[in-house]
Amino acid sequence: MTSIDIQRWTAFSSDPAGGNPAGVVLDADGLTDAAMLGIAADLGYAETAFVVAGEGGRHRIRYFSPLAEVPFCGHATVAAAAAIGEVEGDGPLSFETPVGVVDIVTESGTGGRRVSFTSVEPGTAPLPADALRDVLSSVGLSDGDLHPAYPPAQAFGGNWHPLVVVADRERFDDFRIDPVRARAVLDARGWPATMIVLWPERADRWHARNVFPVGPIIEDPATGAAAAATGGYLRATQVVQTPARLVILQGSHVGRPSELTVDVPDTGGIVVTGSAARID
Repeated sequence: MTSIDIQRWTAFSSDPAGGNPAGVVLDADGLTDAAMLGIAADLGYAETAFVVAGEGGRHRIRYFSPLAEVPFCGHATVAAAAAIGEVEGDGPLSFETPVGVVDIVTESGTGGRRVSFTSVEPGTAPLPADALRDVLSSVGLSDGDLHPAYPPAQAFGGNWHPLVVVADRERFDDFRIDPVRARAVLDARGWPATMIVLWPERADRWHARNVFPVGPIIEDPATGAAAAATGGYLRATQVVQTPARLVILQGSHVGRPSELTVDVPDTGGIVVTGSAARID
């Protein structure tokens, strides 16, 4: 049996000890769904990306958490693009993903490889009152902790996420996640990815915590799809004047600091950029 080359990368940090780890399999042709799920479960990362031959020179990509296939994963997209750039050289490329075509650019510099992806068209929808109660109860927050300037919402950047903005930095830092409750809420509501909890330091600098209970993981260190969803939310609610650039800081609460740069154009997909590093 041919051995499978399983690479390990971190996304949204140039330090292998930071960012969000992801598995990458560049030659996944011939792997069954069960095999991909098994590899993802064995790695234990939030997601693993599997790359197969696509059409028209594109790469087709699928994403698996240790529990199931997910429609889109931003940090695994960055990791897979960096791995391809290492083999094929930097420049533009496109991924055929389950949610649509995602255009990517990789480049190398003194700080290592940088990857930018343009999300599919983002979306925003109201968050029903009962869903908001479920989300808040799973992380020990209440209505009184929410920032009055930013309405709770559902936000889409490849996956749908519930999104809330906390007014106070101390409450943002000290809320406690009930992983069993949070997993039940995500599953019951059909949200395939994370709960987004934000705190705005200033208009162009945000802090994020993304709740994602999967096996031993409770909180995601960096979430590219959620960053795209956040950019779409800020544009839809007219919180930012487009075009705009903001930085999202994430991961310090789980010991893996991450930095995501988000460019919000007047229309179209949101551009999310971050560094990537090989984990040896």
